[in-house]
Amino acid sequence: MRRAGLVVADALATTATAVKAGITTAELDAVAAQVICSSGATPSFLGYLGYPATTCISVNNEIVHGIPGPRVLADGDTISIDCGAIVEGWHGDSAVTVQVGTGSAEATALSEATRLAMWHGIGAARLGGRIGDISSAIEDYVDSLATAYGIVADYTGHGIGSAMHQPPDVPNVGRAGKGPKIVLGMALAIEPMLTAGEPDNSVLGDDWTVVTDDGSIACHWEHTMTVTEQGIWVLTSPDGGEAMLARLGVPFGPLAD
Repeated sequence: MRRAGLVVADALATTATAVKAGITTAELDAVAAQVICSSGATPSFLGYLGYPATTCISVNNEIVHGIPGPRVLADGDTISIDCGAIVEGWHGDSAVTVQVGTGSAEATALSEATRLAMWHGIGAARLGGRIGDISSAIEDYVDSLATAYGIVADYTGHGIGSAMHQPPDVPNVGRAGKGPKIVLGMALAIEPMLTAGEPDNSVLGDDWTVVTDDGSIACHWEHTMTVTEQGIWVLTSPDGGEAMLARLGVPFGPLAD
């Protein structure tokens, strides 16, 4: 899974670097596909439940599951790029939010709040703890912010391993001490989705793209992580999450190669 996670990290970094005004979301999808395939990995998303692309690329008021296509990005757009890869049957899954050109202060703040909410959720995981500890940490962090953001509760993180989606679900709201126990060997995709307005949402006619009902912008960040006996290991982060975990005062626990 670490190998798959590093492929995903490379694909997202390369695709994010390619983001610019005038490029289409299909062209960005092709960038991610090339990185994944040249690494000897297989895209997780392509063909999954009939999904037609390697990535999900969601623009502005699209929360998740946007299908890449002919849409041309414009300066000021906010896009989330969600990507998965399989190496020898094991999955990695991660997402980032990127501003096209000069992003607005509002969008930049929302993206950073979403990213930090993800890390607070990751940092709350402990062996013997509960999934609700992660959910509560995400919700509590967002609620502590001076700006009120909507937390999308209809879509959750998830277990991941030999399949892209496995139990347990990892909600972005919840109570500490509740839910399934976190055990050794469990891998989780932590993925908060925040909106600048209300979190109410709908699915478009393509049966995939989820949009905010009030038209407000949305951001999405995601990492795949696990908890070892030494601490937390973020499988889709190039440094394993070491730098951010240190900032949060959380033990870092990579396994030896």
